[in-house]
Amino acid sequence: MLSIENVVRKYGGISVHSLRATAATNALDNEADIAKVQEWLGHANISTTRLYDRRKSRPEDSPTFRVRY
Repeated sequence: MLSIENVVRKYGGISVHSLRATAATNALDNEADIAKVQEWLGHANISTTRLYDRRKSRPEDSPTFRVRY
């Protein structure tokens, strides 16, 4: 029997953790409080929630993204 994670990985090529990170990043990007996101994700420590925040690694936020060549 396939688990939800296996189905997502098999047909979507992504992991459940990737989906959770995307959801957390979207919430934080839309001004959600990180403590609420921590609670929502069920993390005991806020540093774990910060690992899920991918806003700092988005290429469109990099200064080099805006350089015209």
